[in-house]
Order: sequence, then C-alpha cells, then structure tokens
Amino acid sequence: MRIARLMGGARDDWWVIGSAAVLLHGSDPGGVADVDILLSEKDALKLLEPRGIPIAAGMSDGLFRSALFARWDGTPLPCEFMAGFQFCQRGDWQRVWPRSREWVEVAGEKLFVPSRDELRTLLLGFGRGKDVQRAACL
Repeated sequence: MRIARLMGGARDDWWVIGSAAVLLHGSDPGGVADVDILLSEKDALKLLEPRGIPIAAGMSDGLFRSALFARWDGTPLPCEFMAGFQFCQRGDWQRVWPRSREWVEVAGEKLFVPSRDELRTLLLGFGRGKDVQRAACL
C-alpha cells in the first residue's frame, strides 16, 4: 500500500476522506475514482516533492479550495493530496481538519479516516448530490 508507506513519514495527522473513506468504512460509495488525502502543509512539503510528486498552489472552484494541492498517479487509483483544505458552505469557507482519527488496515498497512459520524457530517457539508448519497451509505 504505497499511500501508507508515503504517509509513514508524516509528523502531523492525516486522513483519507471522500469516497475512498466511505469504502474504508465498509460501505459502498457508488464508485471510487481517486483517493483524497488530507494532510498538513508542512507534511505536504516534506513528503511529496522529494518523492517526485509536484505540489501546486491550491485553487478554488467556488466550492473547494486548498493552500497546496498535489496529484499522484503512481498508484492503482490516482491520489489527490490537499493541505489547507476548505469547502464553502452557505457563503462561508469551512476548514477541514477532522477531530476523529480511526485506522483501517489494508494489505497490512494502516490508513486513517475520520469517524463514520464525522465523515457523514463532512460529506453532507460538501452538499453535492454524490456526497449526500455517500453520506447516506454510512
């Protein structure tokens, strides 16, 4: 599990969020196109570029934004790393930094996810149809 090995050097907490986290909780999210990783800015700078994963300044699409963003295609599913991640809810930007952190073992490696309840709340906050459906799966 390349993600777990890469993130093994992290100093701060990190999480898998989105559809991959729903799957790691044992629910069917209706497909997983990529793996979203939430991490600190310090860890993004320390872990990603030295391993050839280029980091860009985050951009906003009006609903989501991050201070730093990177995409790693060196895994079976692409991984998107977001540091300083926020989403816009009713015109206010909300910082995403879960309070809960649970581990799930995959192929002998530990991946971390927010609790089921916190992930559900996060997905509902995103407000997109696919996120609301994923929240309902939890």
